[in-house]
Amino acid sequence: MKNFFNKFIPQRPGTVRDTEAEQLKRRVASLYGLYSGLIGSEKVVLKAGKLDALGLLRSDSLPERVLALQKLVFEDPTVNKLPSLDEIPALLEEIEDELADLMARRAVEDKLEKKIAERMEERHREYVQEIKMQVLKEEEDNVETPQTLKKYAILEKLEQKKLTKSAMEQLRPGSLGEIVGQERAIEALRAKLASPYPQHLILYGPPGVGKTTAARLVLEEAKKLQYTPFAKDAAFVEVDGTTLRWDPRDMTNPLLGSVHDPIYQGARRDLADTGVPEPKPGLATDAHGGILFIDEIGEMDPMLQNKLLKVLEDKRVFFDSAYYDPSDPNVPKYIKKLFEEGAPADFILIGATTRDAREITPAIRSRCAEIYFEPLTPKHIEEIVYNAAQKLGVAVHPDIPRLIGEYTIEGRKAINILADAYGLALYRGETGQITIDIEDIYKVAQVSRLSPFVNLKATATGEVGKIFGLGVAGYLGSVLEIEAVAFPAAEKGKGRIRFNDTAGSMAKDSVFNAAAVVRKITGQDPADYDIHVNIIGGGRIDGPSAGTAIVAALVSAITGRSIRQDCAVTGEVSIQGRVKGVGGVFEKAFGAKQAGITTIIIPKENEKDIPAGHLGLDIRPVETVDEALAVLFAASESVSA
Repeated sequence: MKNFFNKFIPQRPGTVRDTEAEQLKRRVASLYGLYSGLIGSEKVVLKAGKLDALGLLRSDSLPERVLALQKLVFEDPTVNKLPSLDEIPALLEEIEDELADLMARRAVEDKLEKKIAERMEERHREYVQEIKMQVLKEEEDNVETPQTLKKYAILEKLEQKKLTKSAMEQLRPGSLGEIVGQERAIEALRAKLASPYPQHLILYGPPGVGKTTAARLVLEEAKKLQYTPFAKDAAFVEVDGTTLRWDPRDMTNPLLGSVHDPIYQGARRDLADTGVPEPKPGLATDAHGGILFIDEIGEMDPMLQNKLLKVLEDKRVFFDSAYYDPSDPNVPKYIKKLFEEGAPADFILIGATTRDAREITPAIRSRCAEIYFEPLTPKHIEEIVYNAAQKLGVAVHPDIPRLIGEYTIEGRKAINILADAYGLALYRGETGQITIDIEDIYKVAQVSRLSPFVNLKATATGEVGKIFGLGVAGYLGSVLEIEAVAFPAAEKGKGRIRFNDTAGSMAKDSVFNAAAVVRKITGQDPADYDIHVNIIGGGRIDGPSAGTAIVAALVSAITGRSIRQDCAVTGEVSIQGRVKGVGGVFEKAFGAKQAGITTIIIPKENEKDIPAGHLGLDIRPVETVDEALAVLFAASESVSA
């Protein structure tokens, strides 16, 4: 570039004026060299072309070259006036000032660019170092330590040890046909579950009769049918209602799910570091597309039952957290989906309970069909024991099924007794086929402190003042022995009625109502007698169903007529002598059968509650006390005759 400017400088000597011109030319050439040094010679030519100064730049005329320099430095294409020789020094002063400013700015910019480059290089090194550390951490997996690896190895070793199946697993029914004594309940369960429109269910019944097993087997059957909505992989999620507790803070809820807030539970570490809450779906989501079976649903917290209602209606579980920010870019997609759409929970609820239906939340009951499983009779227990013995491959004494049936009416308990006796037979060290003897059952009963569940109470001989009433506790019926004695009062009209207070307030009301009915039927005033009514065994009467039985006992005690002892009666009595309907008639029939009763008297209002000839019983519906007494007294008198 220096040679380019030198060609415009004259080399011949001249006057003083020429000397000044030569100085100006050298000054202009120096400024051109300085400017090209700042921006580069190539950029000077390019900028001159854009500013229409390229011709002026290559001119031999000093004014034109000054004009070109003026356009370049000030970047002003509108400057077109050629300066005179007298104006050139002043213009050069302005150009020098502008170049000085340009050089100062360029120095500052260079310094800033250098600092920026240094800072970027430093950040780049830090970023590369962070990536290296992350890769090393992933490669080395620093979470594991020698201690954790040792514990993991111990767990793996424990996994290699397995015992054989328990007796209950081995003897559990493998098909619906193996469930004994629940034919009607299973039929209802199949109709409501193995359907294109399955229903939520509540199963009532005593323990150990096969409620859980029946529900599981019906689902397996439903999955094989094309018209049911259950897929082949439909889940059967089982949980015990007694273990489900509602946390008012909603920090832990295994049934419906909960949110792990970072400030409390931390969620995952990467989520806690960014302050993102993490929803944890519960068993309701695990059961999606299948069955959620809650055993002992009556033991659940009422608040948790109400929360379950919302899930049944929405078929989803929704989560909430004060720490959730939908605009936070750190929130993963699955967390955002759970918070905004909820977790799917479209399942069929099956609850099982041994409690009374009145103890279940009415809102739950209104959404569920109800099925009652029946108590097992001794005959059912005998069949269960016989089938279990065949599965165990053992020989049993012919009287053992009957003997076990005397100690329990639960199928599960009967199998446990048989399994314990099986262990005693093995302990004897027999060779060949193992045989369980009667003595083995008695030993199990003695060690387990078992007593006969049912004592035969019915007899063929009538008795005065004694009658069998029918009661129910839970889903188990029982026979109550009620007796009454009457003696002429020391002073007529001042007799007293006594009864055992342990029978409860209902028994007291029944006795007073019965006294009014007795006077109406017999024409005799109970106040002329000292009467004592007793519930043998101190049984507590929680309802009015013993009213008819107490009337019969009082009439028998006052008149001396005997009551047949193979008959039991239930029913509330009104003071007009009508027999009113009561609850639990179906269960009471089982209790009567176990006690050897052949005939039961029930209110006419309960006639449709029990099929005719159920359990081989002679069932007599009555509307009045007179009809009941006709059955009780006439039969006993004919037997005595």
